[in-house]
Amino acid sequence: MGKLSFFVGAGLGYVLGARAGRQQFEKIKSASQQVWDNPRVQSSVHKVEEKVSEVAKDKASAVTDKVTDTVKSRMGGSSGSSGSSGSSGSSNGDASQTGVGGSMRPTPPQPEL
Repeated sequence: MGKLSFFVGAGLGYVLGARAGRQQFEKIKSASQQVWDNPRVQSSVHKVEEKVSEVAKDKASAVTDKVTDTVKSRMGGSSGSSGSSGSSGSSNGDASQTGVGGSMRPTPPQPEL
């Protein structure tokens, strides 16, 4: 029953849309353009753009700092110590499994489902 309802609704929408035709489309298009050109709407759009730009810059800076710290800790951990139990091993739990600062260990077999 659900598929039948969908196709009936889609067919009805198509028929009604085709009857409205190009003229109705042009009316909708011009009304939406008037709303978009409204100075209050444009003011809101500019505020949102500024906020998004500001947040993106802050997040990019934070990500850059995090990546830099991670790279420095891994580079220092692999050349400065021979084991993986140092500070970089405890903050990066996957360091011993990826081979950074230690040897790679095989993963145990997974149970079959």
